[in-house]
Amino acid sequence: MIKKFRKGVFTISIHAIVILIYAFCMILLALYYNKREVSSGDDFIIAGHRLPLIVVIGTLTASWVGSGSLVGGASFVYQYGPLAAIFYFLGAPLGIIVMYFIAARTRALAKRTVPEMLEVRFGKYTRLFSTIFILLTYLSVLSYQFISGGYVLNITTGLPESIGSLLTVLFVIVLAATGGLFSVSYTDMFSALLIIVGFILAVPLILVEVDGISNLVSNLPEAKFTFSGGLTPLQLVGYFLPLFVYIIGDQSMLQRFSASKTEQGASRSTIGFFIGVVTVYSLITFFVTASIVLLPDIKPDTALIELANQSLPIPIGALILAAFTALLITTANSFLLSMSGNIVYDLYGQFKGKLPENKYLKFNRISVIIIGIIAYLIGTFFTSVLKLSIFAYTMYGAAVTPVILAGFFWKRATSQGALASIIIGGGSTILIEMIGNPIGGNTILLSLPLSVIALVGVSLLTKDNSIPLSTNSSINQ
Repeated sequence: MIKKFRKGVFTISIHAIVILIYAFCMILLALYYNKREVSSGDDFIIAGHRLPLIVVIGTLTASWVGSGSLVGGASFVYQYGPLAAIFYFLGAPLGIIVMYFIAARTRALAKRTVPEMLEVRFGKYTRLFSTIFILLTYLSVLSYQFISGGYVLNITTGLPESIGSLLTVLFVIVLAATGGLFSVSYTDMFSALLIIVGFILAVPLILVEVDGISNLVSNLPEAKFTFSGGLTPLQLVGYFLPLFVYIIGDQSMLQRFSASKTEQGASRSTIGFFIGVVTVYSLITFFVTASIVLLPDIKPDTALIELANQSLPIPIGALILAAFTALLITTANSFLLSMSGNIVYDLYGQFKGKLPENKYLKFNRISVIIIGIIAYLIGTFFTSVLKLSIFAYTMYGAAVTPVILAGFFWKRATSQGALASIIIGGGSTILIEMIGNPIGGNTILLSLPLSVIALVGVSLLTKDNSIPLSTNSSINQ
């Protein structure tokens, strides 16, 4: 089905050629926005607060639906079945509903990073420690984008996965270091549209391959067509919670609200974001369920990639793989940009004082290169995208999200409580991962309660003069 051309020690498929053409177009777009729009650190990190509504919706959707969904989520569906996937995927849509109530407030604050936002309410030490745990989380997230890029290039060209990952790293660094959030946001919008269109076009073709829904269901292994998928209730909760708490406070998402032109546009973008995520998750679940039947012996992480590569006509398969690759790349770009903001504004800027905007822009680009290399090295030590993504979601959800929500909604929260929550939430995640969870299930079942208990307990035992994050003009200064 897939025509290939011999080239040296590996093969080049038509799918790979389409991916390369699409990648080249992304670079051209990045160079265009670099020349036209990017002249300061704010332009680079938050697009100068100038993104229109439709672009914000597209970049939110594409940034979230990276390899954590297309590879990690697909792996979960392949291993445990479509009904159990409801519990896994449900966390993100429910989290987006919560985000609706903080989107406008985030835009009103107009900050570049989450630690910068938290400093307004909880002080400089909260900013410092939240930066540390965000960087640890995002390095994990970034590394599994590179792992997934290696999967795609391995399947479509025959390149070793390690070489494919390295090429993905190099491409992502070049793209992120040029156009900043402007180029990422617009390529995100097109990539999100492309993957949805490609999936929808592929639905009838896959239905023909499996001889209809009823035949698909009847051919599923019995264990994979239950609501538990063989998991215990505690394990299901352990898969649900990380996505739920992570998406609410995800710096990459909040930065897009801050990049919106208006507060109203930031709030409205969550509606489109919700629709986009539910649509993509439903399509992922359908296609991976088909791959269980059609491709029973593949690696779970590669379920969607193999389906597009083996079971679809070349034009549709190439379209999906190109969009798939684009989403991995733009998601990686998003986290590179986000982390460069943490390093430049939350670490370097705090110790060196305020710098000229052209210096911020230069240091942001240097940071992108360094971070990309470190994340690639981390990725060489892991093999499972699902496991790495759950760890990342847990780290962020336990260390940062409770403090963000307290900053917006709980007046009694104190700086001491926030700092305790971050340190205990993040520290316990690392410790439990090292020694193993004594109650079973994922780490978040212990680390999130510990974080919340620390936040509430220490806040009730202390007093300070912090004020809630709001739209007050005094906060925005």
